[in-house]
Amino acid sequence: MGLKLQAVAPRQGWTWMRDGLRLYFRRPLAFTGLFMIFLIGAMLLMSIPLVGGVIGLATLPLMTLGFMAASRAALRNESLGPQLFIAPLKPGAPGRSALIKLCVGYGVTSVAVLMLSHWVDGGAFERLQVVMAKPDVPAQEVEAALADPGLVSGLLMRITLMVLVSIPFWHAPALAVWGGQSANQSLFSSTLALWRAKSAFLLYSLAWTVAVAVFGIVAALLFSLLGMRQLVGLIGLPAGLIFSGAFYVSLWFTFVDCFGSDDAPPTTALPETLR
Repeated sequence: MGLKLQAVAPRQGWTWMRDGLRLYFRRPLAFTGLFMIFLIGAMLLMSIPLVGGVIGLATLPLMTLGFMAASRAALRNESLGPQLFIAPLKPGAPGRSALIKLCVGYGVTSVAVLMLSHWVDGGAFERLQVVMAKPDVPAQEVEAALADPGLVSGLLMRITLMVLVSIPFWHAPALAVWGGQSANQSLFSSTLALWRAKSAFLLYSLAWTVAVAVFGIVAALLFSLLGMRQLVGLIGLPAGLIFSGAFYVSLWFTFVDCFGSDDAPPTTALPETLR
């Protein structure tokens, strides 16, 4: 695959989200199935004592790469399957060594971020998760967990550091496997690409945030008008799967616009069925 860093117009941020949603709804069951298979597999890995957390988080670069490959396959009308996640790890696969280094680096870095954030908030976020997981939890207990003074600082620390970590790893797996770059070079190229296209990525982030927020507000209002507010929580899971799946589908379009591709058109030249 011939790759070359390209200029990206800010408006492409909206286009990435739009085309991700449209491609997702061409194969919703297949993409949702891929997401659930990977999620279950990652959770099983994270249940391994001592090293499970690092191993589970280390698989996330495989998820982004696998969904990019799945989006490319869907555009070609090819079949989708979990083999897309593990194919880059097979012996002799292009970029395998660099990809493994990226996975290990992401896992270790993510765990370090979580440990640092836990130290900053004194375990407030973890306590909130425990409280929210309880059935029929008293409102006073939830309010007490939310009022913990360390919660806000810990959340800000988590969000800020994970955003900073995601920037170099955003395109790195694809650059290692399809561009033949080393682990370090792919991290640098990904950072440079996101910096050059920062306006598009800001719009991309804003578009997803607004889409999720609007969906939540509309759903809450609709069920309230129908007198069925208790059903709002029931649509949370399917809605989360849809938005998560569509987001990962859209990663392919961010990559193509930033680096180009020999075997798929850029988002500015998508087939009419996706417009």
